[in-house]
Amino acid sequence: MEKTSSGLDENVAAALAYSLGWLTGAGFLLTEPANSFVRFHAWQSVFTFGALSAAWIFFLSIPFLGWIFAWVVILPLSVALWLWMMFKAYQGERYKLPYAGDMAEHR
Repeated sequence: MEKTSSGLDENVAAALAYSLGWLTGAGFLLTEPANSFVRFHAWQSVFTFGALSAAWIFFLSIPFLGWIFAWVVILPLSVALWLWMMFKAYQGERYKLPYAGDMAEHR
């Protein structure tokens, strides 16, 4: 594993890009301009958790059934993806999610 400009191993930086969802993804995009592995995971974090955040807000704006969907589907899906993607990034894998991974790869 290479070191990033912040001094972290690139697998650690890539895993941290998922730590606070799209916020840390955006942060790593600003601080790691040269490392393609970290940038891939940062973009994937921004796309994935940005969309999940938007879906969360949308469904919470729908009384009762929307709230149930947000808590029963979106929240567990977000947590599962968050843990899985941090694990894969820490292992040094360039694991691509459907759609978000394709968009991240072309950045």
